[in-house]
Amino acid sequence: MIEARHLRVLRAVAATGSFSAAARELGCTQPAVSQQMKALETSAGTPLIVRAGREMRLTQAGGALVRHAAGILAGLTAAEEEVAAIAGLRAGRVRLVSFPSGSSTLVPAALAALRSAHPGTRVSLVEAEPPRSVEMLREGDCDVALAFSYADPAGPGEERVPEEWSDLTVRSLCADRLVGLVPEDHPLADAGTVRIDDLADDPWIAGCPRCRRQLVDVCASAGFTPRIDFATDDYPAVTGLVGAGLGVAVLPELALESVRPKGVRTVVVEPAVRRRIVALTLPDLARVPAVAATLEHLALVAAR
Repeated sequence: MIEARHLRVLRAVAATGSFSAAARELGCTQPAVSQQMKALETSAGTPLIVRAGREMRLTQAGGALVRHAAGILAGLTAAEEEVAAIAGLRAGRVRLVSFPSGSSTLVPAALAALRSAHPGTRVSLVEAEPPRSVEMLREGDCDVALAFSYADPAGPGEERVPEEWSDLTVRSLCADRLVGLVPEDHPLADAGTVRIDDLADDPWIAGCPRCRRQLVDVCASAGFTPRIDFATDDYPAVTGLVGAGLGVAVLPELALESVRPKGVRTVVVEPAVRRRIVALTLPDLARVPAVAATLEHLALVAAR
C-alpha cells in the first residue's frame, strides 16, 4: 500500500536529485529517506528511481507516480484541514429533526446559542413526530432527533428509557406535563384541577397518533373510553376546536407556549401525565464535536 509520507519523500528526491538533499529539505536523515524509498518501491512493485552518477533520476513509473502525487497530497492536505476545522467546530453540519412543539420552543434558543458559540457550524431542521423521527436517525437521514416518550399510565417508569431506544445515545432534556383544555363556558372551567374521569362524558379532540394512543391508555386506566370526535396534529387547530366548544383536550405544556388559545381555559389534570423529552443520536455520532455541541445546547435550554 502506497503511503502519503512515502509520496512526500519521492517528490523531494525528484525535486532535489539526491537522497541527502531530500533529507535536508524534509528535516530527516539520509538513511531514513533511503529506507522510505525502498518501502515505496516495494509497495509499487517496480523501481522508481535509478542512480545516474551522483544524481537520482526517475524511472517511467517514478515519473508517473510523481505526477499523481501532487494531486493526491493536495487532496489529503485539504481533507486534513477540513477535518481539523470540523473537529475544532470551525465548520461542520448537523441535521436535526424535531416534533413541532419542540421546534417552536426548545430548538430556536438552542440553535441561536450554538450559532453564537460556533458560527461555522451549520444546522438544518425538518419536522417529524416519533417514531418516524427515530427511523430517520437510524436510516442516516439526520444526526440528532428530538423525541418524546410517555410513562406507563399504570405504573411509574417515567425515567425508564424505552427498549426501542436501547441502541441509541439518549440525552434527557426535560419532563413536559400534559394540561387539560376546556371551553371557557365548560362547567369545570374554573375548577383549577380536575380528574380525567370528570371529563368522561365530554367529546375529545386528540393530537398526534402517539399522543392519541396515550390519551386512550390514560382514560382506560381511569375506567372509560374517550369519545374522540376530532384528531389533528396541529396544536392551534386543537385549541381552536376546544375554543369553539366542540370538545376537550389535553396538550403538552410545550405546545401551549407556541399558541394563543382563545375561548379556552387550562386546568390541571389528575392523575398527572408527563412525557419525557429527549435528544437522540447514534453512539458514533455522539463523538462528533458539532453533534455533541448541539446536544449540549439543547440540554442547557431545556434546563432553563
